[in-house]
Amino acid sequence: MSPPKILITRAVFPEVVERLARHFDVESNQDDAEWSPAELAARLQGKAGVLTTGSVRIDAALLAACPDLRICANMAVGYNNFDLPAMTARGVQATNTPDVLTETTADFGFALLMAAARRITESEHYLRAGRWKRWRYDMFAGAEVHGSTLGILGMGRIGQGIARRGAHGFGMDVVYHNRSRLAPALEAECKARYVDKDELLRTADHLMLVLPYTPGSRHAIGAAEIARMKPGATLVNIARGGIVDDAALAVALRERRIAAAGLDVFEGEPQVNPALLACENVVLTPHIASATVATRRAMAQLAADNLIAFFEQNRALTPVNQVVVATK
Repeated sequence: MSPPKILITRAVFPEVVERLARHFDVESNQDDAEWSPAELAARLQGKAGVLTTGSVRIDAALLAACPDLRICANMAVGYNNFDLPAMTARGVQATNTPDVLTETTADFGFALLMAAARRITESEHYLRAGRWKRWRYDMFAGAEVHGSTLGILGMGRIGQGIARRGAHGFGMDVVYHNRSRLAPALEAECKARYVDKDELLRTADHLMLVLPYTPGSRHAIGAAEIARMKPGATLVNIARGGIVDDAALAVALRERRIAAAGLDVFEGEPQVNPALLACENVVLTPHIASATVATRRAMAQLAADNLIAFFEQNRALTPVNQVVVATK
């Protein structure tokens, strides 16, 4: 019996391709070519599985054009690129890569917070432009991080990792808001206090966004929410583009209604709102919060694990639509 055919939609570690080739008939996009939806659908003809990244959209139209597809393994913890109801309705398994990127992403979130609060990017641009001629008492004076109030919107694994870093490493007062409150023991471990969203916005010196993207969380931080933040506050988004109204944020940054922002994700990425690019008081990075070699390799291997387990053990390891199994 011939092995199932799978498609790898983006370039990935060669050892992952080699590993999958021992189990499947693999077509891999190691040239990292950009495919249109029509080209992706054509590549998926006859394929039973696909390894995707967050930039690859799997929707009802694609599924209708690819009747052999049975599993989509996302190399990401988020999966807002998947139309889950459509996938479940057609019996197509969706998987993600939780846990393996938690600590790395929390590290980066804290790095972005510090870079924005302490004006690191802004001051580096100043230095590189040859504008540094002498020292001055208020030159790039930013906000304190240690001992300040850290607000976290979304308190899953990554949010908890950020809370631990802030409370234990920097002596920060940690407050959070989440759809559901953490268990008391977990709150104690994180040294975090639950508050409503309004109090979070009003009290945070540094606000970190770590909530999943859903239709309900789109523009969870917009003009009205930014207006309730402290004038000296820092806003950091390592969650998903679209959670922040980027246009409203650019206005607030330009008018100094908040002090600074750090953004790793954007609405419509890889495009970035030109108004944000014109702001000096924002740190911008190209969706790299999980970008260490070890973590990205672990993400790719877990996506491969899901494909292998689905076809060989009849069940994926980290499914996000639980009702689907390999057999139909």
